[in-house]
Amino acid sequence: MTSLTAPETDVSAPASRYADGHRVSFLRLLRSEWIKLTTLRSPWWSIAIVAVMTVGFALLAAWSLQSIPDDIGGPAGVGAGTAVNMVLLPTSFTVLLAAILGSIQITGEYSTGMIRSTLTAAPGRIGSLLAKCVVVGGFVFVASVVIFTATAFAIAPVLAVSDIRFDLSDAGSTILPILAGSFMMAVIALIGLSAGYLLRNGPGAIALGVGVVFVLPLVPAFFPQTDEWQWIHDIADCLPTNAGQALMIADNAGALEPTVAFVTLVLWGAVGIAASAVGLKARDA
Repeated sequence: MTSLTAPETDVSAPASRYADGHRVSFLRLLRSEWIKLTTLRSPWWSIAIVAVMTVGFALLAAWSLQSIPDDIGGPAGVGAGTAVNMVLLPTSFTVLLAAILGSIQITGEYSTGMIRSTLTAAPGRIGSLLAKCVVVGGFVFVASVVIFTATAFAIAPVLAVSDIRFDLSDAGSTILPILAGSFMMAVIALIGLSAGYLLRNGPGAIALGVGVVFVLPLVPAFFPQTDEWQWIHDIADCLPTNAGQALMIADNAGALEPTVAFVTLVLWGAVGIAASAVGLKARDA
């Protein structure tokens, strides 16, 4: 006589998977976001363009110093910190690429539908958001440090002709400004990323990010420097690009103090991430 018995099921299988460590941890989310970022061509193209623009504009600026006439002090008379200022000068343009790079890192996921796979794997959503912020911000920060350092080596021989040198013994006038510029680039990328999370549309997010970091700082130029309109100029000092310039150039007259500028940049990044988290939790993918 044959008896029918129910097949044995391994009820401990889910527990085993967790015991084996196959669960979604923050480190795994970081690894996932890193793979997404580095396997795309757009981030590398963006970084390559930033590198070319930074080195190119810095070399042009360094060569232009040689045309300063001696009767007004010559190239050496333009003041201390000139060498590092030449390195950081192109950030006025390269912030646009940082904002665009941040925007497309998430709008691409919405356009292809990958965001649904991401949120299925990480239903808590906030973990994936924070992982992407860490990866994108860290990637842009490290890439900026490398680019600025390479730019310094590239323009050093040109500046040496004008008797201008990098004073590596004074970290406050060489290393810290480069770190400050890299930090600003990372925050700008996070602002672009936040715009992408909020709008979920590539062109719209790029327009919003570029508007905040590039167009808004130009608006105060249309208002006179009088007491009546001073509040507009005071607000403009707190825009991310202007705060970044104040952080990089310590003797930037009329701008924010370096500590205030650093806090302002941190707040811009934090507010953007918080708004992205609210939008990500409240809306369906």
